[in-house]
Amino acid sequence: MFRGYFRLFVPILGAALFTVPPSAGFAQDGATALEGLSLPGISSFAPPRGDEPLATGTLGEITLTAQLTDKGKDISRGLVWRVFRPEAGPDGKLPLVASAQGGTSMFQLPPGSYLIHASYGRAGATKRITVGKQAKRENLVLDAGGLKLDAVLSGGVRISPAKLKFSIFEGGSANDNERALIIPNVAPNTVVRLNSGTYHIVSNYGGVDVRSDIRVEAGKLTEATVEHRAADVTFKLVREAGGEAIADTSWSVLTESGDPLREAVGAFASMVLSEGDYTIIAKNRDRIYQRDFTVVAGNNQDVEVVASEDAAIDPNEGAD
Repeated sequence: MFRGYFRLFVPILGAALFTVPPSAGFAQDGATALEGLSLPGISSFAPPRGDEPLATGTLGEITLTAQLTDKGKDISRGLVWRVFRPEAGPDGKLPLVASAQGGTSMFQLPPGSYLIHASYGRAGATKRITVGKQAKRENLVLDAGGLKLDAVLSGGVRISPAKLKFSIFEGGSANDNERALIIPNVAPNTVVRLNSGTYHIVSNYGGVDVRSDIRVEAGKLTEATVEHRAADVTFKLVREAGGEAIADTSWSVLTESGDPLREAVGAFASMVLSEGDYTIIAKNRDRIYQRDFTVVAGNNQDVEVVASEDAAIDPNEGAD
């Protein structure tokens, strides 16, 4: 369905793949006619009432089609059409008159004014139409494209899909806390349909985030691959190098500056860490052990902490 295709790959370290000026993320056909009108969301409409007949006389026929771009082909599947009366009901919601799924759809409605909304994944457009006694056709241009996301480790090492997820936020805000979440927990290599514009993407690999600003072009599939400069590290407490892991061990990872970062419990503690220097602290019963280690991007590793006097620390160290 998408008319164009291109692939993006830019290595980054906790930053954007590329940043472009934000643009409108929601296409609106007939925006002038709808100025000042608040259309309910997909799940915020009044369902049809069964006690009111749809028509009491001659019906008008309206055929609705939608395209990704103004010169694109009609979308043949995946659309959801909703037809609303333009005046809010007693509950403050626009009454839903009719709906359909698929591609091009035809409705028979009483003559009058309506609002039609077409959604295609997370892309959508709204238009005011007038139905008369003569059959007519109305088109909506969604101004939409697709986004497909993936991530790798340094050197192109694949990341297990089970440890990778994406969240898509609205773009255009310098403050991450002010960005509206559009879609959470998007699996890698999933095509997401969105209105054209710039979106803020968060790639989460085992708890390590990389943020990117990516632009979606109308009528095109944008593929973006993020590089995580991190690695999967597994810890175990042993009595001697290469020995069996000791059970009932609690773990704490400290940053180079000594700040607590992650915690875990078990004979084996596995976690994803960004490249850098860390200290791992293992506690078993009343004994505490520690070891400094370094994470190299893309280099998954096992870190053993030997339960020896050299690695032991006094739990009362620093106390008065």
